[in-house]
Amino acid sequence: MRVLIDECLPAELRDLLAEFSYECETVRGAGLGSKKNGELLTLAEGSWDVLVTSDKSIRFQQNMAGRKIAVLMLRAKSTRIADLIPLIPACAEALELIRPGEVREVG
Repeated sequence: MRVLIDECLPAELRDLLAEFSYECETVRGAGLGSKKNGELLTLAEGSWDVLVTSDKSIRFQQNMAGRKIAVLMLRAKSTRIADLIPLIPACAEALELIRPGEVREVG
């Protein structure tokens, strides 16, 4: 599974998820930095299976019906890596279950 990590999350998340055998990259590393959510999802489709983000508004701003990419939202106290680490096992589990066009929350 190919996982794209939104720029609102720390880049260290890439290495933590890669430990679960996911192919991970940050939005900036993929050359998609500074894109708005809709454009980012459109550009990421076909190359990435899931966008991992902490952007709570994406669920309400984007129509995910028919999309080839899914969105996994991480809900933590903050986006600091220390606050995200406890979510990693649940995140890995959610990545196994998530399907294209779906939005799931962890945390």
